[in-house]
Amino acid sequence: MKKLKYNVAVIGAGVVGIEMLRVLKQRKFPINNLKVFARSARDINVDGDTYSVEPITPDGFKGIDIALFAGTEGEKGAAVIYAAEAVKRGAVVIDNGADFRMDPKVPLVVPEVNAQDVKKHKGIIANPNCSTIQMVVALNPIHKKVGIKRIIVTTLQASSGAGKGAAEQLKDEVNLIAQGGFDNLQVSALNKTMPQQLAYNCFPHIGSFVEGDYTNEEWKLVNETHKIMHAPKIKISATCVRVPVRTGHSESIYIETIKPITADGIKRLLAKAPGVVLIDDVKNNLYPMPKDSEGKDETFIGRIRQDAFDKKGFWLWVVADNLRKGAATNAIQIAEVLIG
Repeated sequence: MKKLKYNVAVIGAGVVGIEMLRVLKQRKFPINNLKVFARSARDINVDGDTYSVEPITPDGFKGIDIALFAGTEGEKGAAVIYAAEAVKRGAVVIDNGADFRMDPKVPLVVPEVNAQDVKKHKGIIANPNCSTIQMVVALNPIHKKVGIKRIIVTTLQASSGAGKGAAEQLKDEVNLIAQGGFDNLQVSALNKTMPQQLAYNCFPHIGSFVEGDYTNEEWKLVNETHKIMHAPKIKISATCVRVPVRTGHSESIYIETIKPITADGIKRLLAKAPGVVLIDDVKNNLYPMPKDSEGKDETFIGRIRQDAFDKKGFWLWVVADNLRKGAATNAIQIAEVLIG
């Protein structure tokens, strides 16, 4: 697919689709013609640029080289209906949704980890779940050096990970509580999209409860990590928590390594790892925080320390913008690998 410029389509005009348009421009992706598709026609404004959104149809993909599907927040969206139509018309689909991720014929790619898997595509490449992306960026350099036997992770996931409606719910609830003078922290937004209140609250429920009373979001961290890192023997257990943050997922990760290493050794590895920014200066209260990750493409890592009772056990704190590295940026990085 080596060309000077490419015809690109972004499918979806929600928070991820808008971020894709922003990242395409910021990273100066070589675009010849850009189309935006959604269910209905309208104009959208992104950072002062107006984009005309066209109703999605199979024939709209004629002449498109790369189709970036933003997904209906990662579940059963347009890609189910239109990905095959886009491929049939010559496009390579990069899908942010969950529908193709575990298909053995579809590569699941984080460029810092398994860029070589892009070459295996048969028309569709899957973008992993937001929480998985930042975790494997952080852990893959360690796994390559000393091996990882076990991962225990708790994610603290921002409202925007559930879409514009959840972010608006958080904003509305915060405003309602402020208007009441903080005398009552129990409020109900008019347009509630989450199963629980977001403001001044957190709850361990992201996705649907499935096997073993884990949620499907928690199982994504298990299954997707195994596939991306080509490491099916790593034991992984997860708890996913929604927190009252606008954008930026945080993860508290415990790992058990196979070979010995020190906390300083891990810091040295991560300091030079692709896509990573190490912020670990506890004497000066410097560590990653979601408010500082918003709008950035890197994965931020800090609080690296050894288990006091197990020399092969380590804690890491990992933060990334879920709309960018966790979705839009990773998809466009895949496109950059694709055009090579």
